[in-house]
Amino acid sequence: MKNIRATLATVWRIAMPYFRSEDKWAGRGLLAAVIAIELALVAIDVLVNQWQNRFYSALQAYDLDTFVREIWIFIGLASAFVALAVYQLYLNQWLQIRWRQWLTRHYLGEWLEGATHYRMQLKGDAADNPDQRITEDVKTFVEQTLSISIGLLSSIVTLFSFVIILWGLSNAAPLHISGLDFAIPGYLVWGALLYAILGTALTHWIGMPLVNLNFEQQRYEADFRFNLVRVRENSEQIALLKGESAERGRLLHRFGFVVGNWYAIMSRTKRLTAFTASYQQAAVIFPYVLVAPAYFAKKIQLGDMMQTGSAFSSVQRALSFFVTTYRSLAEWRAVVARLDGFEMSVSSAAHLPAHEPTIGVTPSTGSEAIALEQLLVKLPNGKPLVAANAFAIQHPERVLVTGPSGSGKSTLFRAIAGIWPFGTGKIAIPGKSSLMMLPQRPYFPIGPLGDAVIYPAEHGTIAPDKIKEALRAVGMPRLSEQLDEEAHWNRTLSLGEQQRLGVARALLHAPDYLFLDEATASLDEPSEALLYRLMEERLPSTTIVSIGHRSTLDAFHTRNVRLVQDGEIHLLGGAGAPARAEPSEAR
Repeated sequence: MKNIRATLATVWRIAMPYFRSEDKWAGRGLLAAVIAIELALVAIDVLVNQWQNRFYSALQAYDLDTFVREIWIFIGLASAFVALAVYQLYLNQWLQIRWRQWLTRHYLGEWLEGATHYRMQLKGDAADNPDQRITEDVKTFVEQTLSISIGLLSSIVTLFSFVIILWGLSNAAPLHISGLDFAIPGYLVWGALLYAILGTALTHWIGMPLVNLNFEQQRYEADFRFNLVRVRENSEQIALLKGESAERGRLLHRFGFVVGNWYAIMSRTKRLTAFTASYQQAAVIFPYVLVAPAYFAKKIQLGDMMQTGSAFSSVQRALSFFVTTYRSLAEWRAVVARLDGFEMSVSSAAHLPAHEPTIGVTPSTGSEAIALEQLLVKLPNGKPLVAANAFAIQHPERVLVTGPSGSGKSTLFRAIAGIWPFGTGKIAIPGKSSLMMLPQRPYFPIGPLGDAVIYPAEHGTIAPDKIKEALRAVGMPRLSEQLDEEAHWNRTLSLGEQQRLGVARALLHAPDYLFLDEATASLDEPSEALLYRLMEERLPSTTIVSIGHRSTLDAFHTRNVRLVQDGEIHLLGGAGAPARAEPSEAR
């Protein structure tokens, strides 16, 4: 019961925001319509149950007029049932897509808010494969939540509706054993209840492991799919290294977990299906066994017997809701657990600065410099990496940051960008100034080239003529006439070409501060020099901070700052700074 309450509380927390959102009236209206139709379908089942008594009694009495009349009544009931069932499915699917659309937008907004998606990766939280959780898990959650909740409501209403009928039939057809009548009030109801309790208990005992098995299956499937995507994204490197055999082995190893867990699901499902199928088949004959003695003793008519069998089946089916939907419940609980884990991971990453000492990035007034005060950048495991104090990048300087590989240069850039929370201290950024980071491997969204180059700006915010001119300036004239061509640019262009496009992006956005993290390292030295001269010419008021290892970069910067190691910490400035790092080698 504790697990059930916890699961229901989680479902309520995930589901209710939609019905309180801007789309709440459409969602509530569709849900109310689906519930109303379900209640109408139960009412039709009650009428059909009463119809069975009259119909079979007419057959027993050879009453043709009543038989014909009941046929027409049945046609009317069946037509109403079909129409209601069709529209219930239609409205249910309409509600599903609206709910899923809202939930997907909500999760995408939370996941992509600030740098939450990046912090989740850094923290190594258990919310693996966000793509699956936002696609498959959201879809399954919406579908099964509606299916299970409507099914449960139908079972409750059916139970109360048919218990009254079955109780009356118990009095009309007393338990008849060995020629004796035993007046047990509602004995057919008690029989259905005991039958359902026994079936539910055995079903839960047999099928309980399916919850964890389904959870693991979804995780293994997502992990296998993710690694297939990685192979596709890195196909060139794999081909160059002739790593196909190694990748095949790695993929088959991961797929082995999918297969092994699936065999466990098969084995457990076989046992569960064997029991539930036997249980359902026995339920067909069980009520007739109970009332047959009274029928053969001529205490009741054929119509009463058929109505009893139908009413008993309805009550037993309502009471056995958990038996018949157990596998769906197991899958649903696994999906709920995955979405709950995703929400917790997103919330933890989003509120990381509020729960732990972190690097504070704040706007400054009255200064045009980026100032680092008492800054200590750490790794996610808490190990100190870079320290700096009373260090400033003036506007519009040209600063070259150097140091050994692994000393934390790129991590320092991430901290200045505000996406690296691990550490302490303050970074003051001039208010209303714009920052742009150019990594060694720039990102280009799949789509038209023009939109990829101006990313993250929206389509149409920068004139096509300006984009073409920037492409020609960075040495990519052949692409200037392909702005509307759609492609996966990170795969179709070489890394050097991508870095040229990255510089074109910087020219178009003209930020106040531009950070280049080895953003031209894949180019030859003359091409690199050309791009730096271009930035000097086109971006005279932009502060440029570069990470690089080539000595040729010195000519394009007015100041050189080194990261030097002091124990386990790298100090920003010069060697020998005891408690703080100062800029050194100013040029």
